[in-house]
Amino acid sequence: MKLSFVHSSSCFTYMLYFLAFLCSFCFNMKLNFKHQLGLLCVTLLLPALCFSQDSFTCSRATFYGSPDCYGNPRGACGFGEYGKTVNDGSVAGVSWLWKNGSGCGACYQVRCKIAELCDENGAYVVVTDYGEGDRTDFIMSRRGYSKLGRNTYASAELLKYGVVDVEYRRVPCRYGGYNLLVKVHEHSRNPQYLAILILYIGGAYDVTAVELWQEECQEWRRMRRAFGTVFDAENPPRGDIKLRFQFSGNAEQYWVQSKNVISADWEAGAVYDSEIRLG
Repeated sequence: MKLSFVHSSSCFTYMLYFLAFLCSFCFNMKLNFKHQLGLLCVTLLLPALCFSQDSFTCSRATFYGSPDCYGNPRGACGFGEYGKTVNDGSVAGVSWLWKNGSGCGACYQVRCKIAELCDENGAYVVVTDYGEGDRTDFIMSRRGYSKLGRNTYASAELLKYGVVDVEYRRVPCRYGGYNLLVKVHEHSRNPQYLAILILYIGGAYDVTAVELWQEECQEWRRMRRAFGTVFDAENPPRGDIKLRFQFSGNAEQYWVQSKNVISADWEAGAVYDSEIRLG
């Protein structure tokens, strides 16, 4: 079962009503143990229904302007130019879905609700920034927001609205031909300070932690989440650096070690292929 990490208050409201009804029904009908057990099984399945990734959550979306309609290369996730052009520039800033930066790189299907204007599939966006609006979960690039419309005319009309009611759900990210990549951040200084950012996070997973191997201590050392998807460490190990990543998603959490190392002569801007394929 794939779990969604978004709230669904209406579902829980109905669940509480149903539980109250069951208690009243069992008390009044004086059901035997076998029937009570059956009703209990139904009750235990209700939370799974509420957390189904196939369900949509209601919210609102708006957009931000940029000269070329692409994303913001200075987004809070720290992606840089990657955050501007990934997913053909269909990106978004979020607030509730930010999750202290672990929400960076997540993919969402967002669709609006004006039947005569909105495309039934909506837009698919990648989280690259933090942003708060007027009861909005998504502040989308203009390029991404325009994809909510059925056609060019509809997209232009939606832009006039400025803010629209939407529904959204988490979906797996698909990056054909790309493994998870590790890029040495521009502020890194060999050998005193190493900062990395993580690109092409596939599937429906969040990177919740990164560790590097400390050879002299024979143990894994936790890197600090500096901001967004940027992790850093003062005085990193000399020589080649082994990394492992903690992924969270699909109701599980586990560690995966990169099959490649960061070479001893690493420098700012270098990119390394982890050979980890998610999704």
